[in-house]
Amino acid sequence: MSRPDGPEAGFRALVTGASSGIGVAFARALRAKGEKLVLVARRRDRLQELSRELGGEDTAAVLAADLTEPGAIDRLAEEIRASGFVVDLLVNNAGAGHTARFHEEPRETVLGMIDLNVRALVALTHAFLPGMIERGRGRIINVASNAAFQPVPFLTVYAATKAFVLSFTEGLASELEGTGVRVQALCPGLTATEFLEVAETGPGLLINRMPAMSAQDVVACSLRGLERGRLRVVAGLTNRLMAGVQRLVPRSIVRGVAAQLYRPRSGGSS
Repeated sequence: MSRPDGPEAGFRALVTGASSGIGVAFARALRAKGEKLVLVARRRDRLQELSRELGGEDTAAVLAADLTEPGAIDRLAEEIRASGFVVDLLVNNAGAGHTARFHEEPRETVLGMIDLNVRALVALTHAFLPGMIERGRGRIINVASNAAFQPVPFLTVYAATKAFVLSFTEGLASELEGTGVRVQALCPGLTATEFLEVAETGPGLLINRMPAMSAQDVVACSLRGLERGRLRVVAGLTNRLMAGVQRLVPRSIVRGVAAQLYRPRSGGSS
């Protein structure tokens, strides 16, 4: 990454998980608003392709990293500082899920979800938030999920990590009052991305028959909410209605419906 010139040239939006889905949509939408970017994900080839689309390294710098590796967050933060970039907007989008019965999942898969969805998100926030507070400006978007609002059997660990993200973000919001730093918990529902395929959610599962929002629409909801200072953004009217209904229905029923959507159709993992 090249070093920028001028005191304001270094302000950047850092987007993790920028190689696909909601991360790509964030990168495109933010660049369209004039933001300069740092794109982070494991797949360098995809990041470089996106960077070229968005104007090259001068406007969309590429930093390939596996955020679950020991020391990865510190190395990322140091490289950003060394490049002269200042993270003014942090989009904690990188995440992973896996659909299966918990006891049948490999332990490394389970712990990998926790490392990426929780540990990396917290570490990145901890790395860049102090600078935002010192400057009296900054924005953080933590991508949670509608799964944060209830247990989701067969997607149990993923849903639990997203409940953490929601609680963590709402707690931060109170701590940051008066600092000039805004935070948001983005809670998308089913979105037309690679998520279900990567999570090995079998095509026969009922969740695959549900309507999905586009990643572009999810990001548009997020950025509108950020401009309006909204802490919790549930993307899409249908998802907002479902989230509202869940508060009125016994939790056991909500859990049962979620189980039917993700229940493997065979005797093992999907």
